[in-house]
Amino acid sequence: MTLTDQLQADLKDAMRAKDRVRLRTIRSLRTALTEKEIELRSSSEAMSDEDALRVVQKQAKQRRDAIEQYAEAGREDLVRKEEEELEIIETYLPEQLGDDAIRKVLHEIIAATGAASPRDMGKVMGAAMKRLRGRADGRRINELAQELLTGAAS
Repeated sequence: MTLTDQLQADLKDAMRAKDRVRLRTIRSLRTALTEKEIELRSSSEAMSDEDALRVVQKQAKQRRDAIEQYAEAGREDLVRKEEEELEIIETYLPEQLGDDAIRKVLHEIIAATGAASPRDMGKVMGAAMKRLRGRADGRRINELAQELLTGAAS
């Protein structure tokens, strides 16, 4: 079952259950996916499962950023709304790796690229994002890579 099919089925379930949060979130995801399909149509490409996954990841990242901004502004009501939506969106993403698993992959990449200091961050991040795409947050990968490279330089 494709992500689009899953969203359609979940939308119907949310309607039946009168789950307003889930309904709002799924509609938002479907809108984002439709926009991506239209964008790809202009280049005569079909949307792949990887494209759909990237759209969902982008939506999750937008929610995380909004949560951070609303928290700084003291808007707990909006923080809760975004957290509810993020929780639903994350059910459509692959299981996220923990810090230990990310560090393990980063150690392999650092060894393979010969990275020795924070100046080699570009090499490490490029390879890390390819290997960890969809399974870890880019910001967290960056933080752990900096930690490892800074420790390697000392």
